[in-house]
Amino acid sequence: MPRSNRPRRNSGAGDTGDDGFERMMTGWRTVEHRRNGDWNVQPISAKQATKPYTCPGCSLTVTPGTAHLVAWRADGVLGDSSDLAARRHWHTHCWRIGS
Repeated sequence: MPRSNRPRRNSGAGDTGDDGFERMMTGWRTVEHRRNGDWNVQPISAKQATKPYTCPGCSLTVTPGTAHLVAWRADGVLGDSSDLAARRHWHTHCWRIGS
């Protein structure tokens, strides 16, 4: 039988199926301090942007293939999972002028 060159998925312990949370928490991000609190901000490259989102700053669509930012509360009282679930995708310009 020929050898398979496909990488195998790690199905070991700790695989909860919620890889979005782990990916967002371990990705390159910064904490920005604004008037209304602290925010985790993570840039999304154009290659990573595969779905359309509505920017809360301008109410226009962040189209697939457009580099943008994802922001979520860093100081929320309901915990990291809840804050991450409430994250929003912003145009970079809209986030910068919204401070």
